[in-house]
Parts: sequence; structure tokens; C-alpha cells
Amino acid sequence: MKIAYFLLSFCLLLTAATAAAQPSITQLYFDTRASFHQEVTDGKYYSQFTGDHFNLNIRGQLTDKLDFRVRQRLNKKVFDERNMFNATDFLYLRWQATPRLHLLVGKNAVMIGGYEFDAVPIDVYYYSNFCNNLYQGFSFGVSAEYEFLPGQNLVLQVCNSPLSLGFQNLYAYNVEWMGSFAPWWSTLWSVNFVQDEFHRTINYISLGNRLTFGNLAVDVEWMNRAGAGQRRFFSDYTVISKIIWTVGKWNLCAKGGYESNDIANVDAEGRALDLAVAPGTKNVYAGCGVEFFPLPNRDRLRLHAVYFKSSSIGTDNFDIGITWRFDIIKK
Repeated sequence: MKIAYFLLSFCLLLTAATAAAQPSITQLYFDTRASFHQEVTDGKYYSQFTGDHFNLNIRGQLTDKLDFRVRQRLNKKVFDERNMFNATDFLYLRWQATPRLHLLVGKNAVMIGGYEFDAVPIDVYYYSNFCNNLYQGFSFGVSAEYEFLPGQNLVLQVCNSPLSLGFQNLYAYNVEWMGSFAPWWSTLWSVNFVQDEFHRTINYISLGNRLTFGNLAVDVEWMNRAGAGQRRFFSDYTVISKIIWTVGKWNLCAKGGYESNDIANVDAEGRALDLAVAPGTKNVYAGCGVEFFPLPNRDRLRLHAVYFKSSSIGTDNFDIGITWRFDIIKK
């Protein structure tokens, strides 16, 4: 007991000393989401209280041109023998080389286009099969981002493959454009060449579009996936649409998508060319819900009620939950 008390006291002192010695930390906060999950499968009802997310977030600056970011998932298995950074989403340094160019090294989101994939995970209640079945959505690598026009950014990224279980000499080569055609039309478009565990390469073309009309936001997305040897180019794809209508302190939300992959999209050995959406998939998924923000600062507290279902699973899901955030340091 004395040893535990000493270690706790030491950790508190170290934390205080670190905070005092690191004025460059501009944000340090925790955010979490918990739900009462209910589901019905084949007429049988099941429910449980569950914790969905618990994250430690740190942002800061080492110099006026060098900043960093960390996001650690505290409710996820920290160490995996294939990936010792399994619970880490962000762990990177970013250098503002020129007013328009910044270079990044470390662990970051894989630059795959589309607003469903790009969304903060704590804000997403259900995903497409593609997003659910990637081995990792965040991986170590390097990238360069260049603002070639105001509000028009091009990103080049080389990173560990999202189809890799960890560090397996497999890579992804990504080009993403974050831009817009009009004040009401934003884009997240990408072209990706991704290696899988069989050292094959699959190509993604992802076109994410967000249309904003006052308090109404509409996402329209399309992704095509093509593996080497695939017979038809448009035989493996996903389409997604999402609507969020903000009314005062409320968000009224709906999202749906369709995923299709031809059963013939296998290699000579019968292995799926696409490891995220299996050949033969014809999946419709959809849901709707409401969010309520009782505090003036929407980041602090959110209540939600969401229903969703996927035809590939056949389970009716209904979640009632709460998301909240508390700041330790905020400048």
C-alpha cells in the first residue's frame, strides 16, 4: 500500500512538473462516449450498458513552426504483438516548412477520401463494412500537404497499409484533395494504391462531397475499389449519403449506404481481391437518430438516440447514450 501511495504521489508530481515545464501544450483533454445498447436478432432481445470511447487528446507546439498531436484510446487494447501502437490514433510531428507547405511524420489517419472515413470516430454511431473491416485506419508514415489555392489543399502520403495487421512491409500510397467547388460544396477526394497481406495492390478512388445549405448538411459519397485481375472496373463499390439538419440545440440525422462486390472478384487461388468488402456482398445499411446539445459549447456534452441496421448482419440496433469532454489545458 505504501509503494502504491508513493507511485501515485510521484505520478502526480511528475504530471504537475511536466505541465509547468511544457507551456507549449495548447490542449489536453479527455472525451468519452457511453451507451445503453439494445438489439433484436431473430426475434430475440438483448441489451447492455457499454462504454464506446475513452480518449486522451494532446495538442501543442515545440516551436512556432513545429506542432504535435497525440490521441490515445484508453479503452482499447494497448499492446498487440503485431502492432504495439494499436491504441494510438495520432502520434505525429508537423513542420510548417513554408506558409503553404507542411510536412508530417508519425502516426496519422490514412488519407482515404470520404466524410464517413474522415469523421472523428467518437462522432460515428455505425459504419459501412469497408470502414469496419480495414485493419487500421491510422498508421505510421510521412506526408506533405500543400495549399495551392486558398482552401484547396493537396496531400501526398506514404504510410503502412490499412490492410496490414501492424508492421508487415506493406504500404499505401495516397493522394487526397481537400477542397471545394463553391462555398456550399466541399470535397474530400482521393486516389489510393494499397498493398494487402498477400502483397497484391488494390486501387481506391473515393469521392466524398459535402453540400451545406444553411443548417442543412448533405454528404454524397462514392468509392470504387479495383484489384489486379478484376474483370470489371465498376464491380466493387460503395455509395453513401448522410443528412444532418441542425435545429437549435438539436441535430436530426440520417445515413444510409449500399456496398456491392461481384462474387467473381477473386484471384487465381480463390482469394478475395478486396479484403475489406468480401466478394458476393450486397449490403444495404441505414439508420437515423437525434442529437441534443444542452450546453452552449457543443463540444462539452451531447445526448443521442440512434437506430441502425445492416442487411449483411440482420440485427436491429438502438442506442441511447451520452458523449462528454473535459479540458485539462485549453489555450
